[in-house]
Amino acid sequence: MHAAPKAASAWQSDLARAQSAHVCGNACLTLQRLKSRRQFQAVLAGSTLARTPHFALHTVALDADQVDLTAKPLFNVPSVWLGAMVPKRWAKRAVTRNALKRQIYAVSDLYQAQLPVAAYVVRLRSGFDRVQFVSASSDALKLAARTEMHQLLERATRSLGGTHLPVAA
Repeated sequence: MHAAPKAASAWQSDLARAQSAHVCGNACLTLQRLKSRRQFQAVLAGSTLARTPHFALHTVALDADQVDLTAKPLFNVPSVWLGAMVPKRWAKRAVTRNALKRQIYAVSDLYQAQLPVAAYVVRLRSGFDRVQFVSASSDALKLAARTEMHQLLERATRSLGGTHLPVAA
């Protein structure tokens, strides 16, 4: 019995996205997501750009040498890179962790054009009160996370007005 051949992926490769993004400038660059442990570690080794009671935004600038599309660097596309860290320590239930990550990525998409090309990690640094947010994935929790993410990214975009970011190692 023969298996059917696998279809080609419908998703654009990183290289194809980078080439199409160069046509229209920084405004249409897609938000790249951090995937590897090394990427997260490189960004967390950078500086903390902004904080709110529950979140912290870490960042590191992308070195021009790391954006060589022929090599295998940490960040192979000159774009805004984003990762979300929601540790079990602060969000015990997987439903809560996933809901918070979805809110982080959704709000970050809105601020992508205002952020310079760099790598960022949004880290949950304290838990939401389980007495106030009883449900693991309530609308109130999502709204609170979204509101705080807006505050975090507003602070970050204000503080980036003229500062230089540390370069990834």
